[in-house]
Amino acid sequence: MTDTTYQPPKVWTFDAESGGAWAKTNRPTAGAQYDRALPEGAHALQLYSLATPNGAKVSILLEELLDAGVTAAEYDAWPIRISDSDQFSSGFVAVNPNSKIPALLDRSGPAPVRVFESGHILLYLAEKFGKFLPADPARKTEVLNWLFWLQGAAPFAGGGFGHFYAYAPAKYEYPINRYTMEVKRQLDLLDKLLAERPFIGGAEYTIADIAIWPWYGQIVLNRVYAAAEFLDAGSYQNVLRWAEQIAARPAVKRGLMVTRTWGDEAEQVPERHSAADFAGKAV
Repeated sequence: MTDTTYQPPKVWTFDAESGGAWAKTNRPTAGAQYDRALPEGAHALQLYSLATPNGAKVSILLEELLDAGVTAAEYDAWPIRISDSDQFSSGFVAVNPNSKIPALLDRSGPAPVRVFESGHILLYLAEKFGKFLPADPARKTEVLNWLFWLQGAAPFAGGGFGHFYAYAPAKYEYPINRYTMEVKRQLDLLDKLLAERPFIGGAEYTIADIAIWPWYGQIVLNRVYAAAEFLDAGSYQNVLRWAEQIAARPAVKRGLMVTRTWGDEAEQVPERHSAADFAGKAV
């Protein structure tokens, strides 16, 4: 049933007590809220993140690069606990003024380079190391088509469907229907694409898969929002085939653990500084 009781005021004002889960971590203003430096480790690459779908993209790529023999991709990863407002520290805002995870600091050059927005970090690392992005212009363009598709599509799956289905303080029919329609359209799009090719960008596994899988792969595998049955995920057989194939990759399994701070301890690596941090974990 449609909720018709709310009438917007003439001028909106911030209310930290409304909005359901995560509402208290948000503000209508940008910038640091308090002073605190970020930790730094020994490696050139410093990742500040949390193992959400957006955060997992980067740790998965870094683990894939290491599996591909790129030793220069060794990195330190530090959890940014968004429920504790770590993203609003002065140190984090200096790396990402938008106060969103993930963020990367690359200290390999003469001056540190900050990289933010998950899709840009994937592109930056793929180009830096020459992996998981085709060199051929036409094939590269197809991969980037889908990388940028994800950047526009995922907010419908997360901030739209995920929020109203799983996190809003009450169930509202209109937004759930609105965003369910769009997510199912997106899944149908991916299903038709994957009927014609093994991976999102074509014949090879690329940053397009690494970007899209943490969202849509995990949705159909019922790993986020517990919504697979609601979305009839089993009807998207090509997406399921692709999702299961990627889920089995060792680097993906490790990448999902990095900066994970909840659930089974065997699946958590809150800080990552070397391969030894995965010893005894469920990989």
